[in-house]
Amino acid sequence: MERIWLSNYPANVPAEIDTSQYASLVDIFTQSCQRHASSTAYISMGKNLAYAQLDAQSRDFAAWLQQQGIKPGTRIALMMPNLFQYPVCLFGALRAGCIVVNCNPLYTPNELRHQLNDSAAEVIVIVENFAATLQEALPAITSLKTIIVTSIGEMLGFKGLLLDFAVRHIKKKIPRWSLPNTLRLKTVLKSARDLPFSPPEIGHDDIAFLQYTGGTTGVAKGAMLTHGNMLANVCQAYAWVKPYTKDGQDFIITALPLYHIFALTANCLTFLKLGARNLLILNPRDTPAFVKEISQYPFTAITGVNTLFNALLNNEQFTRLDFSSLHFTLGGGMAVQRPVAERWETVTGKPLSQAYGLTETSPAVTINPLDSTKFNGSIGLPVPSTDISIRDENGREMPIGETGEICVKGPQVMKGYWNRPEETRQVIEPDGFLHTGDMGYIDNDGFIYLVDRKKDLIIVSGFNVYPNEIEEVVARHPDVLEVAAVGVDNGPAGETVKIFVVKKNPALTEKQLIDFCRESLTGYKVPKLVEFREELPKTNVGKLLRRALKKT
Repeated sequence: MERIWLSNYPANVPAEIDTSQYASLVDIFTQSCQRHASSTAYISMGKNLAYAQLDAQSRDFAAWLQQQGIKPGTRIALMMPNLFQYPVCLFGALRAGCIVVNCNPLYTPNELRHQLNDSAAEVIVIVENFAATLQEALPAITSLKTIIVTSIGEMLGFKGLLLDFAVRHIKKKIPRWSLPNTLRLKTVLKSARDLPFSPPEIGHDDIAFLQYTGGTTGVAKGAMLTHGNMLANVCQAYAWVKPYTKDGQDFIITALPLYHIFALTANCLTFLKLGARNLLILNPRDTPAFVKEISQYPFTAITGVNTLFNALLNNEQFTRLDFSSLHFTLGGGMAVQRPVAERWETVTGKPLSQAYGLTETSPAVTINPLDSTKFNGSIGLPVPSTDISIRDENGREMPIGETGEICVKGPQVMKGYWNRPEETRQVIEPDGFLHTGDMGYIDNDGFIYLVDRKKDLIIVSGFNVYPNEIEEVVARHPDVLEVAAVGVDNGPAGETVKIFVVKKNPALTEKQLIDFCRESLTGYKVPKLVEFREELPKTNVGKLLRRALKKT
């Protein structure tokens, strides 16, 4: 498809990006640490970590890995929430030429077992809160040689000691665990201070991350994201946000976990290149504590998902914050609902810009112009050096305005799935285009509109119904806090629409919601079933789990 979107690019955003000045992600890291050595890189629970400290501690971790005989290409698993330990171990592993395997701390033993075996990870760094999960999974894990344990407060000084005591002995949030031959991260880093470190040669084709995803179908598989893929996406995102930032002066709120691809690329890597301060939120689901923490800082940017923004907007203290320093808000991970975006603008005075991506694209594919003044409902324009093709089930490109599967080609598209050549061939065409599994269309100005996930499509009497459309309508009701729409079996007629709703007003009834939907939706799209819930199932980043609701 012709790049019709370029005519609507924001000023100073190039059509193409050039990553040739960087050999790997390590170059971006070391340059930023040198340029901003005395500045704060991360803030966690009131404690600061300077770029110089991050540089030194990640070097020590890399040196220790080398001393253990760990070679470039070895898989290093990280299983922790947003703590200082994450960037220290992340950049240490990358500096040693290792491949980072990000593990969700909320994994079940089976999920963790699959990921560690599939990746053949040899080392894991894990927060002790989740060590019991590893203990249960360990007997069936074949590759793991080294287990490094840390605590939530381990890098927070005296305050961290008090925090760990409270977590262990008062709140009792650490299940009993016993693992063989474990090492403490603080001991590892201390022992490595005087060790030599010899930086290995790392190139664009070397794998930086095995980022696990369900992909379009099937069991979780590792997307091979090379240094070249990640460099490209960092440079693409950097080109997009640079006109609205100031080197070394930005302050971003990181509520999404850094082990998730969205926060990893956007917050951890892109804002590292900007020399920004990064506030790490340990538990964003504790909204009052989250709001109290961010109220102390003049933040300039925040990223999140629709459910996060919605939760903040329904907190009275958040609506009273000073947003004069806020430059932009970026929403992704799931569709941003118009009622949430419009209320965000009313409360903060700044628009909520929607972006789109997926694990297999490192992740950014499209971003809305950050100089837009209103929410337009689109997922934005393709980022530099990116091509989009909207295709039907036979692989034919659809005309402008017609809905089909969004296919993507660009330097950020993954190398493939780890040890799964057949599944790789199923999603990446010979012409280089990746099948996203998402349905959408492009308008005359080059803006892409996401309709829904292909697998979430609801078929009602032969008609296509997209859950996002239903959810956005229901979300407009003033008495609705959250909503998810799914299709349920309706015999010969196919499916019928069912909505799961969390009430804002206890008096809300099923009839009121259905009548409300009839005002905006054609007959076959109107929900026939309504179920009220106290809460809705979500992923670790807050995306609604429709598949879990379909099973109920």
